[in-house]
Amino acid sequence: MKNKNLPINREEALELLKSMHQEKSDMNHYLESEAIMRSLAEKFGEDVEYWGMLGLLHDVDWSLTKNDWPEHGTKAVEILKEKGFDDEFIKIIQSHTYGYKEIPKFTSKERTEKVEHALIASENMTGIIYAYALMRGGKISDMEVKGLKKKFKDKSFAANCKRENIKEIEGIGISLDEFFELSIEAIKKIKEEVGLS
Repeated sequence: MKNKNLPINREEALELLKSMHQEKSDMNHYLESEAIMRSLAEKFGEDVEYWGMLGLLHDVDWSLTKNDWPEHGTKAVEILKEKGFDDEFIKIIQSHTYGYKEIPKFTSKERTEKVEHALIASENMTGIIYAYALMRGGKISDMEVKGLKKKFKDKSFAANCKRENIKEIEGIGISLDEFFELSIEAIKKIKEEVGLS
């Protein structure tokens, strides 16, 4: 999946997101998902810009659907098509909604592509890392895998982050420990942007 053409650049993608009413916490989530996806793309020798764009825009319709879950992933189609994204990009974006009982049309669908597993693992990972950083006074700069692992095992911590979705990363050739390390390092690079230190 190298050097795929993207119809808009990162700045335009950020403008698109900002043009809809966004909570700061949601915007942080998009940026963190982008950072982890870019790092995974580097690791796997994939197109960094393309994987980054998937992370950045995976919840492009969230501000419109957060109170209407069954439509999450569906409203994204119109928004992304209007910007010129192709069916493949849109299908990967939709894949992060597969398996949720709250989204009936995607409940029985399954992720099959490497990039789909990477996206669902990345976007769920952000919640645990961010919650753990906040617990540590907003600090990520000295966060260690050992501490993060403990929080990962505690299912009541950042309970909305589905552990089984994060574990999908193991099916594409990276261990959980390695993924924790990669994710912490990825978010460290953008810590100021997401209000961490």
